[in-house]
Amino acid sequence: MSQHHASHHGHQHGTGHGHGPHDHTHLDWSEMAPLLERQAEVASPAYAEAAAWLGTLAPVQGVRRILDVGSGPGVVTGLLAEAFPAAEAVAVDGSPELLARARARADARGLGARVSTLHAELPEGIGTLGQADLVWAGNSLHHMGDQSAALAEFAGILNPGGLIVLVEGGLPRRHLPQNIGIGRPGLEARLDAAHADWFGEMRAELPDSKDEPDDWRALLAGAGLTPAGTRTFLVDVPAPVSPAVRELAVAHYERLRDGLAARLDADDKETLDRLLDPADALSLHHRTDLFHLTAHTVHTARKG
Repeated sequence: MSQHHASHHGHQHGTGHGHGPHDHTHLDWSEMAPLLERQAEVASPAYAEAAAWLGTLAPVQGVRRILDVGSGPGVVTGLLAEAFPAAEAVAVDGSPELLARARARADARGLGARVSTLHAELPEGIGTLGQADLVWAGNSLHHMGDQSAALAEFAGILNPGGLIVLVEGGLPRRHLPQNIGIGRPGLEARLDAAHADWFGEMRAELPDSKDEPDDWRALLAGAGLTPAGTRTFLVDVPAPVSPAVRELAVAHYERLRDGLAARLDADDKETLDRLLDPADALSLHHRTDLFHLTAHTVHTARKG
């Protein structure tokens, strides 16, 4: 299973990928890659801040091997390589197309000598990843049915004193004000509720799925690790947005309309159609009140 899913919600995106209701097995990753990359680039300042914070928790010169699990196109892999200059950073993903993007991206940023890629299906392949001083799992753990078992395996590949970093939770993405002049106010809250239902069903259908609370600190402690701090990082792109951010918003809403249609009432479906119609003056293509706001929560724990 590939550990990335374009574009929904602030749970995103260890690498910027969020996840939307669609079938991961039939995605065209070469087509999705530019979108995933732009999504992660918009969040890059927050991830760079998170990487700098990790440097206060782990000895920067002592971190020699980093695994970016569910790396997608490798945006965060590069940021981690920059934050830990003595380390080899390994982009781990189930999609060869996205790993090719990660390799090209590292080369373009002059990091090619220190960034490598590893194709692995997770969680089955955790044991093949080799030892690491830092494991970053950005919105990939919740795509593994038995999260406790996966964390215990990750703990097993951490070197003594090593750090595991989970990007899970935070706040859903926001693009629009409460009253958008179309349909009933509060559209995004209703989309969140529909997405939460979808997400619960997605989790329930995963192999070896276990229904357990998202108490990340308790899950990390249960894997024999010592929680080392949690912080949340803000992605704040106020209106007016750049064409690239506008394009991301349009792609986000297209996925919501396609994936959640059966869960929405007729009024909200009609609102989404209008938001996505370039001929409509109130569509996402023309709105001056469009913004991009979300928050990513980063949980850490240490081995030993």
